[in-house]
Amino acid sequence: MQTDPSKSTPDGRPFLQVEGLGKTYPGATEAVFEGVHFRIQRGEFVCIIGHSGCGKTTILNALAGLEHASAGHVFMDGREVVAPGLERGVVFQGHALMPWLTVRENIAFAVRSKWPAKSRADVNAQVETYVQMVGLGAALDKKPSQLSGGMKQRVGIARAFAIEPKMLLLDEPFGALDALTRGTIQDELLRICAQTKQTVFMITHDVDEAILLADKILLMGNGPRARIAEIVVNTLPRDRQRAGLHHEPQFYALRNHLVDFLVSRAKDLSHGRAPMTPPEVRPGLAA
Repeated sequence: MQTDPSKSTPDGRPFLQVEGLGKTYPGATEAVFEGVHFRIQRGEFVCIIGHSGCGKTTILNALAGLEHASAGHVFMDGREVVAPGLERGVVFQGHALMPWLTVRENIAFAVRSKWPAKSRADVNAQVETYVQMVGLGAALDKKPSQLSGGMKQRVGIARAFAIEPKMLLLDEPFGALDALTRGTIQDELLRICAQTKQTVFMITHDVDEAILLADKILLMGNGPRARIAEIVVNTLPRDRQRAGLHHEPQFYALRNHLVDFLVSRAKDLSHGRAPMTPPEVRPGLAA
């Protein structure tokens, strides 16, 4: 697979490199996952899919610098990730808003953390830009208790984008939302990422969500000793729309491949049966 130089670091390396990552918790006899290798180019949207317990969230936390791996390394933009940093924005399954602050104040807190010298007016302008971007301009001065679940998640997304991170990390942020709200926020996320050229790594259990959002989909076998078994490149048009996704000629071939992996193949790749080499990259699937 060729690398687009415009999406790499100045020395030609991928924007994000994960090399031989593994995690064994104290007292455990086996690793949760091991030998995890993958690369993300600047501006790519990558989803990871796998059953619960395979270590997806631990991998995301390692990318965020929130958790240390037992083996391997993570490099972003030419530097090793060893601690949390504001060049990475994280959106968790819960909104993690401070309930005593308004929407404006929650996001302003993050903006001031990134740019302490910004004036009050500049901070407010930054906040309003991203709140409008997620369609919550009318809720700027409301507190979280006055917002629906979907609105709270939008605030969390606006807060992550407002610090203009080099990479956005999403830990199944829409899992608790109803289907209609989830779909609306998916559309918003697609639009914002297209506008900002944001690099994204996202955990999801939803196959259709991965097909809609992702440029590449990482398929992870079951734990213990889980590994990424395959990387599927999404060849559907990048300007795809949720409403028309099922009309795309390759949609069902791609969907069936992902579902088949989760239903039948993931368990067969667990407990040391996955290859020790970096996973195969599949450039799309035949219709």
